[in-house]
Amino acid sequence: MLEGFMGPLNRNNTVAAWLCFLFMGMVFAQVPKKSGQGGMPNVIVFIADDISWNDFGCYGNPFVETPHIDSLAAHGLRFNNAVLTTSSCSPSRISILTGRYPHNTGAAELHTEPKVAFGSIASELKKKGYYTGQAGKWHMGTLLRQGFDKIHDSRAENGDGGEEMWVPSILERDRGKPFFFWFAAYDAHRPWGVNRFSGTHRPEDVVVPPTLVDDGPTRGDLAKYYDEIKRFDTHIGKVITTLKKEGVYENTLLVVMADNGRPFPRDKTRLYDSGIRTPFIVHWPGRMATGTSQSLISSVDLAPTILDVCDAAIPESFQGRSFKELLFRPHTNFRRYAFAEHNWHDHEAHERMVRTTDFVYILNSRPELPNQGPADALDSPAFKSLQAKNDKGGLTKAQYDVFLAPRPKEELFYIKGDVLQVQNLIGNEEFGQVRGKLRKVLADWMRETRDNIPDGLTKDWYTRDGGKKIDGNFQIRGEMPGASTGAEKVNVISGF
Repeated sequence: MLEGFMGPLNRNNTVAAWLCFLFMGMVFAQVPKKSGQGGMPNVIVFIADDISWNDFGCYGNPFVETPHIDSLAAHGLRFNNAVLTTSSCSPSRISILTGRYPHNTGAAELHTEPKVAFGSIASELKKKGYYTGQAGKWHMGTLLRQGFDKIHDSRAENGDGGEEMWVPSILERDRGKPFFFWFAAYDAHRPWGVNRFSGTHRPEDVVVPPTLVDDGPTRGDLAKYYDEIKRFDTHIGKVITTLKKEGVYENTLLVVMADNGRPFPRDKTRLYDSGIRTPFIVHWPGRMATGTSQSLISSVDLAPTILDVCDAAIPESFQGRSFKELLFRPHTNFRRYAFAEHNWHDHEAHERMVRTTDFVYILNSRPELPNQGPADALDSPAFKSLQAKNDKGGLTKAQYDVFLAPRPKEELFYIKGDVLQVQNLIGNEEFGQVRGKLRKVLADWMRETRDNIPDGLTKDWYTRDGGKKIDGNFQIRGEMPGASTGAEKVNVISGF
């Protein structure tokens, strides 16, 4: 066997060769696996709260100040077609961490949690020998905490934006292990708080999206939203500085994303791009490609990708697939379809979506109800401006959408020609074949993942015209999608 390494052997050098190999084995056995440069990769996921895909500078927003995120994008890989599985805080975060669709986690609705201890990014990396930590917003229940060595989920510790324990978490880690951190901000969730970034963005400089009324209150609302994004970005910069001081920056893979769209009408909770499409930046200096990727990915794909990069076992419960190849060949085709769902988030709802790089198809099982957005957005200056103008008449089609009832049961949009998803193509014969194909793809996915449409869904907890609590319904749950069909037992991988 040794001849393959050392050439022909004779009686005189055989013993010496074996002693040499024995010594080398003893030496290598004593060398620890490093979590610094050149060892097992470290991973940090930065997840923002309520930020739409185009609200960072690197995604074309000319007013928001995000220099640190923009730098990561400039020297990393920016994904332009990253799609969440829901535009709702806790269901989205649970889905990302477990690599499962919301109705397959048993936590499809806001403020619910899994009843099964699914494998997660954290639990599987912990098995691999990683130190796993969390700091900031938790919002995912009890069982998923088991994957983390240390959790900082106290608002008193985390500060108003949720980022104050990010740097201390890095400094307090076990330095003998590679690390995984889940850094989750409260930024930019309502209500806006006064902070040292307040006033960074001037209302008069803001460009108001066509879905909102362009007036003083709306501009002020958006400016405060951008101020909180600035805080999120600043703390990412502090983490980067700390990683460099610790000597681990070069071997740390960074991901920047959000859990759902901005907390404004027609964004958060919606299945249009403003609600379901996320900014998604991956940065790993010198280890991967840079630039942009138009490849379609789903947030359920992040968990298997991270485990793949870290050479950890991927559990069968993951419903996504690793896009590790895209980190090196970003123009490779990956997904054909990405799926998403809208379940109860303050209000009764049941919508399902399938998206390609070109089209969005939405099936609404509660078309009789308006789709105005979450309760926190309904108490906002932006929504009140929409209400005031609606009372007088004159809203555009895009602005009036939040008041429309009944709504279409089906919607089809050509993304590239209709960025806001305003022109419903369902009645257009030219797109009849696309409609039929996507309708079937979505129906197959619902059947394979044991999704269902319960008659007794959770009702509205808040009014739809101002977000006021409804005493007769408040904190009363109905049947959650997937609960009666055993959806938590399904491990179907779809969309490729």
